[in-house]
Amino acid sequence: MDPRDDDIEFDFFDDEPATTEAQPRVRLPRRGGSGSGMRRPSGPPRGLTPILRLLAAIVVLIVLFVIFGLAIQSCASTSKSDSYKNYMDDVSKIAHGSQDDGTAVANALTTPGKKAGDIAGTLTGIAQQEQQNVAQAQKLDPPGPLRPVNQQLIEALRLRVSGVQGMAAALQKLSGSKSKTTAGDASVLAAQGDRLLASDVVWSDLFQQPARAQELKDGVTGAPPPDSVFVQNRSLMSEASMTPFLQRLQGVTTGGATPSGLHGTNLVSVVALPKAQTLNVGSTNFVTATTNLAFKVTIEDSGDFQEVGIKVTLTIQQNPVITKTMTIQSINPKQQKSVTFTNLGSVHFAQKETVLVDVEPVPGETKTDNNKATYTVYFSLG
Repeated sequence: MDPRDDDIEFDFFDDEPATTEAQPRVRLPRRGGSGSGMRRPSGPPRGLTPILRLLAAIVVLIVLFVIFGLAIQSCASTSKSDSYKNYMDDVSKIAHGSQDDGTAVANALTTPGKKAGDIAGTLTGIAQQEQQNVAQAQKLDPPGPLRPVNQQLIEALRLRVSGVQGMAAALQKLSGSKSKTTAGDASVLAAQGDRLLASDVVWSDLFQQPARAQELKDGVTGAPPPDSVFVQNRSLMSEASMTPFLQRLQGVTTGGATPSGLHGTNLVSVVALPKAQTLNVGSTNFVTATTNLAFKVTIEDSGDFQEVGIKVTLTIQQNPVITKTMTIQSINPKQQKSVTFTNLGSVHFAQKETVLVDVEPVPGETKTDNNKATYTVYFSLG
């Protein structure tokens, strides 16, 4: 057969474009095929990659939310603490001012030589100052949970205003009367003193303690509710104390510059602490001197009237000299009271020293030889 016969063409059908099936399949070279000597890279299948990326994004978002949440919580906590602290700072100013007014009341009642009218005028001025504290408390802007207790703070201050005003009114009435004071007058003054004592209870129980509890509940620290004690000497406000107080005023009113009647105090004892060693006049006293060395001096009102503002002085005659003075605010007839001298500094050891105790005479006192004593002392370390 002629090879050209193989070139015979049969045109039974028209030419058509080649279909996909007709096209030869081209195989792409495989990566890392066995023929290339390379290993297929390890890792998750391609279908897991988007999921892992999504999970990573979710984790990042969660971390960011936590960080932002903690930051917001921290800011809120700081803001709350600042709110409490600012409020308590303002309350502290009122508390200290009110307590100072209480001290002024005690001083007015225990100042020697003052007449009833003079004391009434002083108390009226103190009541006006205390009314200013009420006004300041009403202007405070407490944190929400402390609004109820802030109202109790205001009530405590109002009780103080009422008590001082009541005392001033009672004393003003007595100053214009020529009749002698009675037990009823003492009762009226003591009733006003009860208001002052009640104010301290309201402050402590209805303001200070609930405010502290609320701070603990809210996790607030560094802003403690302040104290404010109006009556430092509770016995001063009792009826038993008001009776000699009025008798003293009566003596000032009728006796002129020199009080009439029997007035005086006497030294009862001097005790070295902390060993409770009673000092004796006329003998050598061996006193154990520790870092807590102190002397307790006791005196007695030996007259018939209340005495006030009594100064007691302790002197250790060494080089340098140690001198301390304290004041007994008030003492009633036949009553004994003590003062304790502390923070004496360094004393000399194994040397004979002289300790002097002197009680200042009260107005109208004529017998003064029992107001002082001298002691010979050797200080040792035990």
